[in-house]
Amino acid sequence: MHHNGLRTFCLGTSLFLSGCGVTYHSPTVQSQAAGLDVKVIRITASSVKQANSAPYVPLSLPAAFHAVAGSTGLRAATPLPDLPDGPATSPEKIALNLPQQVAPQPYEIGVGDVVMLVTKNAASTIEDLGGLLNAQTQRQGFTVRDNGMIALPDIGQVAVAGKTLEQAEDAVFQALVAKNIDPAFSLEIEEFNSQHVAIGGKVARAGLVPVTLKPLRLGDALAQVGGIIGDDEGATAIRLYRDGKLFQMPASAVRTRAKARNLTLLAGDAIYVDESYALDRALAFYETQIAAIGLKRTARLQALTELKAEIAVQRDALDEQRATFSARRALDAERRDYVYLAGEVAQQGRVALPYGRHASLADVLYDEGGFDTTTGDPAQIYVIRPDAGSDDTQVTAWHLDATNVINITLATRMQMRPNDIVFIEEQPITKWSRAFEQAFPILINKSVNGDSSAP
Repeated sequence: MHHNGLRTFCLGTSLFLSGCGVTYHSPTVQSQAAGLDVKVIRITASSVKQANSAPYVPLSLPAAFHAVAGSTGLRAATPLPDLPDGPATSPEKIALNLPQQVAPQPYEIGVGDVVMLVTKNAASTIEDLGGLLNAQTQRQGFTVRDNGMIALPDIGQVAVAGKTLEQAEDAVFQALVAKNIDPAFSLEIEEFNSQHVAIGGKVARAGLVPVTLKPLRLGDALAQVGGIIGDDEGATAIRLYRDGKLFQMPASAVRTRAKARNLTLLAGDAIYVDESYALDRALAFYETQIAAIGLKRTARLQALTELKAEIAVQRDALDEQRATFSARRALDAERRDYVYLAGEVAQQGRVALPYGRHASLADVLYDEGGFDTTTGDPAQIYVIRPDAGSDDTQVTAWHLDATNVINITLATRMQMRPNDIVFIEEQPITKWSRAFEQAFPILINKSVNGDSSAP
């Protein structure tokens, strides 16, 4: 049946039913109702920008959903820090907690280091030094033994562990003088094996970075292990374990803050680079490093206990806050922004707008299953919104014609605002069908009872 024929048939049926005292009221968008002036604007590529210009900041999840556990000293008898709060907090927010900068100290030779005696004039001293210079001509190093000494041929053992390079050079000189040898030589460190910083986690090559004569800066140490490989620099944390205390900083601080980049590292420091919630892996790494840096057994157990307890307490506090929030939200005790669905939608009701982001008209329609085109008119989809700043008498009905499926792309760009009403009108045939469905039993009843008022 053609549209014109259907419209004529429906009009005739409507007059027929009205004559019988039967009417069917179908919801529709009218130009004025209840003292409100309604302005209908078609949703187009340009008008959707106008609709989205209405100011709205989506509600944020509480700070407990963004906080990271484990960022305070282990041994200080101080309360845990307050969790970050406020809508400005985001998952990328990692607190900057650096240790005090220390003045660089001269390098002290240790067990495992390899030192080298270098003669300044080999031709003039070979005869004097004999076996000693014969070894040095081949550039054979001397490893510092467990007793802190190096063994020099024809000279004996010389204690160098715990000494600076200058002090060690003087000790070797004295040993040579004691053997009636007065050579011209210098002492160098060939290999730095006794002092190091451990680096693991989200770096290209986890391992040990030696501490040398030059102070080891954080930026240089990270470069030596190939740099950080985290996907999100802002959500990646660098954690430093030193002397029983835990410090941290965002990975971006190494690039943006000279204080962090130039932080002097000390022998025995342990660094772990991880994304915000990879604390279990960080904890395992710290346990290994605490054992490796030679703490006494009792001190090591105490440090591990304090570290586990601190992270557990903070994680439990975060979990409790998150659970409380979820329970309050389930009881509708937390503030939410809603959009309301009416007309020929899959299910009339309200839809909560998401936290931390905007929802589109398409999100609202299709999260709830869309609408049935056999009853709903895709040409008559409306977003009804009171005009901001008006005297509460102005309403705009943003009209989407989805008979052309391409126009649904506009629905994906149309942002929702609190208290929007998404309304879909009935198909013309649906209006007639429902009117007839309600009227038919009444007509039959009148006919059976011989109602004289029946037409």
